[in-house]
Amino acid sequence: MSAVEVIEVTKRYPGAMAIDALKSVSLTVADGEFMAIAGPSGSGKTTLLNLIGALDVPTSGTVRVGGAALGGLGRRALADLRRDKIGFVFQAYNLIPVLTAEENAEYVLQLQGVPAATRHEKVRAAFERLGIAPFLHARPPKMSGGQQQRVAVARAVVSAPSVVLADEPTANLDQATGRALVEMMRELNRERGTTFVFSTHDPMVLEQADRVVRLVDGRIVSDERKQKS
Repeated sequence: MSAVEVIEVTKRYPGAMAIDALKSVSLTVADGEFMAIAGPSGSGKTTLLNLIGALDVPTSGTVRVGGAALGGLGRRALADLRRDKIGFVFQAYNLIPVLTAEENAEYVLQLQGVPAATRHEKVRAAFERLGIAPFLHARPPKMSGGQQQRVAVARAVVSAPSVVLADEPTANLDQATGRALVEMMRELNRERGTTFVFSTHDPMVLEQADRVVRLVDGRIVSDERKQKS
């Protein structure tokens, strides 16, 4: 079963001058892929990620995640799917400032009803893995951008989702911090088989990806897979 299927998807934003952010896009993402969606600003990268993540709905076409057609799910089922199957890493981190780093990272586990002791164990293991164990009790305003983004990655992977969607995850980071972050996600991909899909124009992320899909004006113009050594 594919992790993600996008079939003839169009996304139109209505208005006096309607804009087609995506135009008949079809894409299949295999389980365990580490892939990037590239393209200039306005090419449709974030729109495509939002559709895959059930944060938005297509104007036409079908999106499937783990075999489930998102268009056939009600609001509660979509919320459950986002909670259990999809991890999100946003460019702006999207951490809750009044919560500690640990509380932010365990939020999804809490929604899943995971017992407190198990939540703490999973989150602390993830923080150790990501090199941010000293910041368990820090709040986001007191952390650097790189530290906050690592907390966001911990939050995304700690519940063992099928797919992690990362929207420009290195955009607000310096080059060294961004490279370290992507290498950590790469290792998680290899160790756990988690599927990662990035939207990015960062050459370093594109270098790390096994597959690069390029969008221009809402259409896929190339789909390149690197040969594995």
